[in-house]
Amino acid sequence: QVQLAESGGGSVQAGGSLRLSCLASGINTRGNWMAWFRQAPGKEREGVAALFGLGGSPKYSDSVKGRFTLSQDNAKNLVYLQMNTLKPEDTAMYYCAAGLTGAWYNPSDYEYWGQGTQVTVSS
Repeated sequence: QVQLAESGGGSVQAGGSLRLSCLASGINTRGNWMAWFRQAPGKEREGVAALFGLGGSPKYSDSVKGRFTLSQDNAKNLVYLQMNTLKPEDTAMYYCAAGLTGAWYNPSDYEYWGQGTQVTVSS
């Protein structure tokens, strides 16, 4: 059974930083695409970043490129999202996803999801 558990969310002021973690069980991060999505109230779920565990460069949405960094520790089955220079528009529930079957940025193309962790950025 695949489980993804996010942690690290919280409330910060604009310009601050947070690091989200996703602990995967029942799936090997090394051989899979691992991704972060976010969803703000009233908005569609948006792909933020994704990385294939066996190598290659991470993918980022234009809205976070240069501010967010995706990394993973395959030995621990952990995926991290370092978020710097946070903006109020980054406020959302952030989800870890795995089991990609199509486009990295398409939430419908992922089989497994965590419960999410809330990030709130105040101005």
